[in-house]
Amino acid sequence: MEFFTWRGGRLYAEDVEAAQIADEFGTPCYIYSEAALRTQLARLADAFAEVEPLICYSVKANSNLAILKLFSEMGAGFDIVSGGELARVLKVGGDPAKTVYAGVGKTRPEIEYALRSGILMFNAESRNELEAINEAAGRLATTAPVGLRLNPDVDPKTHRHTTTGKKENKFGIDLETAEAIAGDLQSLPNIRLIGLDTHLGSPINTPEPYVQALEKVLKFLDTLRAAGHDVQCIDIGGGFGIEYKGGETAGPADYAAAIMPLVKESGCRLIIEPGRYIAGNSGILLTRVTYVKQSGGKAFAICDAAMNDLIRPALYDSFHKIWPAQTGRPFGECLDARPGTDDYAAYDVVGPVCESGDFFAKGRTLPRLEQGDLLSIFSAGAYGMSMSSNYNSRPRAAEVMVTGARTRVIRERETPDDLFRHERFC
Repeated sequence: MEFFTWRGGRLYAEDVEAAQIADEFGTPCYIYSEAALRTQLARLADAFAEVEPLICYSVKANSNLAILKLFSEMGAGFDIVSGGELARVLKVGGDPAKTVYAGVGKTRPEIEYALRSGILMFNAESRNELEAINEAAGRLATTAPVGLRLNPDVDPKTHRHTTTGKKENKFGIDLETAEAIAGDLQSLPNIRLIGLDTHLGSPINTPEPYVQALEKVLKFLDTLRAAGHDVQCIDIGGGFGIEYKGGETAGPADYAAAIMPLVKESGCRLIIEPGRYIAGNSGILLTRVTYVKQSGGKAFAICDAAMNDLIRPALYDSFHKIWPAQTGRPFGECLDARPGTDDYAAYDVVGPVCESGDFFAKGRTLPRLEQGDLLSIFSAGAYGMSMSSNYNSRPRAAEVMVTGARTRVIRERETPDDLFRHERFC
């Protein structure tokens, strides 16, 4: 969080005070640091520089056009999972030849759209999907570049909703089935097998799951090459962890040190698909306390942001640091704060949505709060705005990019008219 700093107990995004942004653009409001986004992408590229990877930013993490354009200008590729995400990449001038199309349910129109656009490859996840890609390529009189997404049955020790590489997950093809499919690819003449892919989930806080998966992938690669398939790249997906509390995850150099020897052994080009690692700690969510409520022996800080703005705590039991943006108290005090004193209390930090799952934290120790206080919710740059909704007919928040001392809106706050712009009376 080096680009979100505390100066005299007041939060700054780069060189702009968070309270100034809230006053100018309102709350709830997402704030992103351009320097943080650039730095995180560069750190990953530097760590793996020895094998010259293709880094394909995972669009689903945060799909704002300004962020995608920034990464495109930096030379990144993209990892997409829908035709809509491909449209976003093309809108900002992203290179389709650096774009990998993943996802278990690609429709035929989406497949044709991707083929016409000239993507790098599909990561195919079933025999049926391969047949659909083959048919589409035949209709377009072209050959489709394909990677097989393998399910290596590796447990990355992450949340049950974000693990994707275990045999019971819907993602990928088990190794035995994949071998049978590879042996029958001659029946799909419009497909060219160029890669192998495995994605284990996120966040993955140690390199070991990648090593376990790659060892299985390399054995399968030997089988494919013996059968005459010219596999050129290995895609390890993304999932590198970020620090939500501090100190819980390995750094990019640790992942690289474990992964690169296996990549070199393969003789393939490495593809990495980071999303959370780049965007997660590059953004925060600002929200104001609407009311402070005492009930049932508990204190509730009811905010103007809600689960429709940031659903991760409700969906994944995720932890996000929360601290007042203008408290005058250093953020580090949160590590030693104790409730029940004159200065601190324990709060359930919640939103106004009519669901008991509408919360950001429960029993969180904070400086005593008052109506109107501005709170900062950290590590919100990934899977925050991209998963937001209009539940309870709530207009979605504004998004603001900070570059040094400059701010600019990269997504306008929605209005009530936006809520029903596409609806029609019967």
